[in-house]
Amino acid sequence: MNFAVLQFPASNCDQDAVHVLRHVLGHSARFVWHKETSLGDADAVIIPGGFSYGDYLRTGAIARFSPVMQAVQTFAAQGGLVLGICNGFQILCEAGLLPGALIRNRSLQFRCEHIFLRTVTGDSAFSNQIPAGKILRIPIAHGEGCYFADAPTLAELKQKNQVLWRYCDAKGEVTEISNPNGSLENIAGICNEDRNVAGLMPHPERACESILGSDDGRLIFESLIHSLRERKAGRASAANPVGPEPAVERPGELQPS
Repeated sequence: MNFAVLQFPASNCDQDAVHVLRHVLGHSARFVWHKETSLGDADAVIIPGGFSYGDYLRTGAIARFSPVMQAVQTFAAQGGLVLGICNGFQILCEAGLLPGALIRNRSLQFRCEHIFLRTVTGDSAFSNQIPAGKILRIPIAHGEGCYFADAPTLAELKQKNQVLWRYCDAKGEVTEISNPNGSLENIAGICNEDRNVAGLMPHPERACESILGSDDGRLIFESLIHSLRERKAGRASAANPVGPEPAVERPGELQPS
């Protein structure tokens, strides 16, 4: 699979994402600078974490206007898979590709620690390989990770099964104490209505090797890769349909009229 990993001024998790995709999972990944206007032959796009444009104005508020984001908009509109991590999640919300916004942590503190995630649904390109009941241990590192949306948006997210992950404790209980940033309803990650664009504040790319203390984040990337393989297999089947074998007339045999 071919992955495009975007780079903005002050991105700082792009190298981690490429390392995981290339050296841990064995796929092709290339950096795409924010001034580029094409994603090339990318099968999926990763918008990594960091502090794009120094987080001036608001997190992601300037990055959304980068030339490459027009290519991402087009790619997503055509059904392409896009995953935004931390600052990437913020950029997707600013760009209107995901609903809601990320605001200052309720504690007004930068939070850098391992947290636990409960997968709400496996019905997405980003969670389909996570075993039912599996609690993920993944790090966070953000100062503006509090997910906020108005009541109608929250209701729609739940109605359409768009909440993918919630912050929880080690037992999977969703509580106020297990919420590291004050996100409404402990929301840690969501997808769009078409289920091809997703964002989450925790950093799965920092939890793909056991030497780092957890490899649970690998399941998110494996879900994405599984979805891409299914898509390619579906396109191949559509391009080469196998129908019933034609009847062969044999000498002396009566054929049905």
